[in-house]
Amino acid sequence: MHTGRWFEAGPPLRCSLCPHHCAIAPGAFGLCKVRSNADGKIALPFYGEISSMAIDPMEKKPLYHFRPGSSVFSVGFIGCNLRCPFCQNWEISQSVDTRTRQFSPRELVAEALRLKQTSVAWTYSEPLVHIEYLLDAMPLVREAGLANVLVTNGCIEEGPAREVLAFTDAANIDLKCFSGETYKRVLGGDLGAVRRFIELCGELGVHAEATTLVVPGLNDSDEEIDACATFLASVSADLPWHLSAYHPAWRWEAPPTPPASIARHTQRARTKLRYVYPGNIASSANDTRCPSCSAVAVSRDFPFGKVDRSGLVSAGGSFSCAACGEPLPFR
Repeated sequence: MHTGRWFEAGPPLRCSLCPHHCAIAPGAFGLCKVRSNADGKIALPFYGEISSMAIDPMEKKPLYHFRPGSSVFSVGFIGCNLRCPFCQNWEISQSVDTRTRQFSPRELVAEALRLKQTSVAWTYSEPLVHIEYLLDAMPLVREAGLANVLVTNGCIEEGPAREVLAFTDAANIDLKCFSGETYKRVLGGDLGAVRRFIELCGELGVHAEATTLVVPGLNDSDEEIDACATFLASVSADLPWHLSAYHPAWRWEAPPTPPASIARHTQRARTKLRYVYPGNIASSANDTRCPSCSAVAVSRDFPFGKVDRSGLVSAGGSFSCAACGEPLPFR
């Protein structure tokens, strides 16, 4: 069986991958349900167990400023180190009973190449609780000439975060709220770790976008949205932010987010960030406009339909507005 790297032998044995630092009894599992204690070491019984595979539009991750209009080979595991009661993928994030299929890192890369994909996204559940597999597979993805995309809650300690980001080309990070108490009490996470993960993306040159699921009564106040926007702008005013409408799921039954609320928060956030997009609702605000001349650089049909990037000029790895020549933050 594969063994994990991040732990303190104890006793008790403690996993040191994420801020939970779970104390794990022999034969038991940590909060994520996939890292266990076997003979005083972290065991990885679900190493290479893949729950989901699909070819998705890059925009579904969502990533709007990374290879717009392309497709991506999306791969999901099981397990998660958060307990968001409104999780949209709870069947695989909160249960290990889901049917899986074993893929070695090389087999997975071969599958991506067979499907003629140019990117691999680690997504659906929380990939970082399978970091040992990622660190085996992501270098092979790079060697094959493909890009690594990470869709994550970002709730991980800085040391392992730096290691995985060294092989990450683009990341979408869930910034679920800006209240440390809500992160801890409702979601079972750590805001400080998530903030640091987003900051590390900026420091290490990883293309980063953020997503916030706007949940009525939880994180939809003007103060909360403003705090999120202010923080993201401190990393980069060009960091794209997706404000997505919530729909009832798993254990959360509050009414869906009104589209008008998403539209209003999107406009507010654009006073701090240049690229803020509504998610899960139809809106022309999903288009990318040049901040200099307001021309449409990339238009997007909802949901995940045609992407027209004719207003975007690419030259030597840099991008600019076709109308006025303003440099635009795309990869």
